[in-house]
Amino acid sequence: MSGTETTGSATVSRAEYCVVACAEAWRDAGEILASPMGTVPAIGARLARLTFSPGLLLTDGEALLMGDTPALGARPGSVEGWLPFRQHLTLTATGRRHVMMGASQIDRHGNQNISCIGPWARPTRQLLGVRGAPVNTLNNPTSYWVPKHSARVFVEHVDMVSGVGYDRAAAAGPSATRYHRIPEVVSNLGVFDFETPDRTMRLRSLHPGVSVEQVAEATGFALTIPGDVPLTRDPTDAELRLIREVIDPKGLREREVPA
Repeated sequence: MSGTETTGSATVSRAEYCVVACAEAWRDAGEILASPMGTVPAIGARLARLTFSPGLLLTDGEALLMGDTPALGARPGSVEGWLPFRQHLTLTATGRRHVMMGASQIDRHGNQNISCIGPWARPTRQLLGVRGAPVNTLNNPTSYWVPKHSARVFVEHVDMVSGVGYDRAAAAGPSATRYHRIPEVVSNLGVFDFETPDRTMRLRSLHPGVSVEQVAEATGFALTIPGDVPLTRDPTDAELRLIREVIDPKGLREREVPA
């Protein structure tokens, strides 16, 4: 399984394919708040804003809306607004936000766990806690980023539901399904969605150098796998320049997804 692929005259790393895949989650999103969690999603959101989604709103990670698109870890050169926590919650509740969260576990229906590992009555590991996952998943588009795809993360049943999947949203009724949407799951192996009749996880694309067999072996449930799985698209030369020279000149992406 190669960590780099050559396209045209450029050598593209696996991390850079992941950045492009994350950026696609915000393609043509309009003027909404992008909330990326993790290094690669943060680079992806900045790439989307500098290319095909110029209307995206990005924060400095605290309470300021950035007027420009600084490099990862740099302070914004201009500020266009103030977004206190109460206003952030308002955006969430009205659907004008697309968050990309992490997942300690995720199942075939898109239920996500970031709270604990093991039975609820006696967990073996305490994690972050439920945090805002239920509100996110029921009120605005929520995608997921998994930097290390394995059967320990992609599981048959999550130990606790933090983010709500398609089956549980459907069981809860119209109030839960009205704004519920999981556009995509990106991992270091490929891109996944839920565009199937029963709303279970489907392999949408493979990152170059990865095989269907490798994905299936690293997944703890039976994925829907189309007969012809495309490759995740190549970044353009302009996108590579932005990733490497403007957004992430320190190469932090390669630490999250090593070659």
